[in-house]
Amino acid sequence: MLAVLVAGCESPQSLSTSFKGQTMGTTYHITISSDLAEIDQGGLHKSIDSLLVAVNQSFSTYIASSEVSQLNKHTQQQAQIRSQEFIELLSEALHISELTQGAYDITVAPLVNLWGFGPDFKEDDVPKSEQINQALNNVGYEKILVDSRQGSIKKLNPSVYLDFSSIAKGYGVDKVAELLETNNHLNYMVEIGGEIRVRGLNPQGDKWRIAVENPDSAGKSIYKVLNVSDIAIATSGDYRNFFEKDGIKFSHTINPTTGQPVQHNLASVTVLSQSSATADAWATAFMVLGGKKGYDLAKENNLAALFLLKEGEATKALVTPAFKAVIEEHKR
Repeated sequence: MLAVLVAGCESPQSLSTSFKGQTMGTTYHITISSDLAEIDQGGLHKSIDSLLVAVNQSFSTYIASSEVSQLNKHTQQQAQIRSQEFIELLSEALHISELTQGAYDITVAPLVNLWGFGPDFKEDDVPKSEQINQALNNVGYEKILVDSRQGSIKKLNPSVYLDFSSIAKGYGVDKVAELLETNNHLNYMVEIGGEIRVRGLNPQGDKWRIAVENPDSAGKSIYKVLNVSDIAIATSGDYRNFFEKDGIKFSHTINPTTGQPVQHNLASVTVLSQSSATADAWATAFMVLGGKKGYDLAKENNLAALFLLKEGEATKALVTPAFKAVIEEHKR
């Protein structure tokens, strides 16, 4: 669950233009710190929607004709040609998979579905060991080969199933941000399903105020407000999407290497990056790794990350040096 929200409200004197809509099974919200004419608003909104339709046409598993759906249906081992955008995002996903030694893996969907956290949520669905082992045979980022020069993808295992849900929303945010900048809008906030990217100043002329949610399944409250600009923010959490059976809590975050729900006290992690897609994927990876391993890897790769761990009723924060540096820089 992505627990980042926009904080703050507009004053009567502030000038802004806002857009909202639906995409990728969720909603999007965009704020530009300028008052556009009605005809300009209509044209820009149409361009945003068209762009997000194109992103869905590449990465949505719910669209039978999408690039990813066609690849998933392909059961032969010969290489398949895909768009440059598809190759670029897949390459970024595989790169993060390598850095995390498989903790992040966009082929994990068979395991997620097996545990009942797929499109058709099934509570209390605890699979047998044989089922988990069978699903693991079809999971593994190393079963995908990408030839960036040829623009092709080869599945070494024909049953491998790609699911970009852990990175596509962030990618959509990045593409919308690029569209806004192409149209010379340099003060904006773009949010899709909790993934956020901001640039410049908000309508009040200040840095953008982004609130990180307190990881509490009982209700919603703010843990920390970030005053930031020119940055992407992604949060992944484990404190609402789970089920319990026989006194055992089963998380929706599945470890791709073991096939089991993760068992640790990391409740949420917030990642700051220049790319929303990159922040999106790393946040997912850290939820798999847990607080200690995740923190160490984030520090090793100079990543800005805030880890929130539950210790009884208390919340403990682990903050990487890069995260501290970003926050300090934005105080100036």
